[in-house]
Amino acid sequence: MPPFAGVFKPRAALDQPDEKTLPPLPASQPIRYNPWFRRPERQRENMDERAAPLAPDLSVVIPAYNEEKRLGPTLERVREYFASIEYTTEILVVDDGSADGTVALARDYAANWPALRVLENGRNRGKGYSVRHGMLKATGTDMLFSDADLSTPIEETARLRAAVREEGAGVAIGSRALPESNLAQRQPWYREMMGRTFNKFVQALAVPGVVDTQCGFKYFWGEVAKRVFAVQRLDGFAFDAEVLCLASRFGYAIKEVPVTWIDSPDSRVHPVKHALAMMRELFGVRWNVARGVYDRPREGDPLA
Repeated sequence: MPPFAGVFKPRAALDQPDEKTLPPLPASQPIRYNPWFRRPERQRENMDERAAPLAPDLSVVIPAYNEEKRLGPTLERVREYFASIEYTTEILVVDDGSADGTVALARDYAANWPALRVLENGRNRGKGYSVRHGMLKATGTDMLFSDADLSTPIEETARLRAAVREEGAGVAIGSRALPESNLAQRQPWYREMMGRTFNKFVQALAVPGVVDTQCGFKYFWGEVAKRVFAVQRLDGFAFDAEVLCLASRFGYAIKEVPVTWIDSPDSRVHPVKHALAMMRELFGVRWNVARGVYDRPREGDPLA
C-alpha cells in the first residue's frame, strides 16, 4: 500500500502555489539547541566549547486560560504518560492572560519538572494566538497541541505519532467523526449540531475532505508546524481550520485518526457568540487565500 493511502490530499481549487515554491520535506531531522532540556557537555576535542544537545523528540503545547482547577491533574497525567515512553519531550503551557492562579500553578510544576516551560501572552489574545505562540517557541522534532482539559486523552499521542512517523502524514489530527472513534462522553446535541454545520462550511471554503477540524488534539512534523504557524493569522477558535487549510495548500498530507473523546462540561466555546465569530473568521481565511496573504510573513507580530 502506498505510504499516503487513506490520507487527505489537497484540492486544486484552493489556488495552491506553484510546486517550485514548496521546499521539500527535509531528508533528515534537524538538530536544535534547547537550553531547557539537556545541559551541554564539553567536547573532548575542545574543552572551551560546549556541544549543543539534541532537541526533544516531541514538544507538547497546552494553551491555558483560567485553568487553575483543571491544569494540575492534566500536568500530572501528562508527566506520568511521557515518563513511561522512550522518546524525549518538552511541555509548554501557554497562559492566555488568565485571571486566576493558572500561571502560579504552572510555574510551581515547572520548578520541579525541567521539561516544562511556561509562556505568557501578557493578556487575553485567544486560543489561536496561544497555540501559535507555543508552536513557534517549541524546539521538538515533532509537535503536538492538546486542550488543557484532555478531552482527548494524552495517551492517544501514540496513534497520531504513528500516522506521522510510520504512515508519512505531515499532520495527524484527532477525529471524533470516524466510525472507529470512541465518544465516551458526547457533547450536548446543540454543540454537535453546531460542529456539523460549521464543518460543512469548512469543507466548502478551506479544507475539503476533513470531517472534524475542531478536535483539540493535533500532531505535526516539526518542520510542517514551523512553516504553517509562521504565516497563520487567526487568534480565535477557527484557527484549526486555517492551520489545516495552510498545511494542505503547502502540499502536506493530513490524516484523521480516530480517538477517544470525553466531553468537558466546562467548555470555553460559547454556542452562539463564538459560533458567529468562527464563521466570520472562516470566510476571512478564504479571503486571505484569494489575496495571497499567506504567501508573506506576518507584519508587526511579536511572535514573528
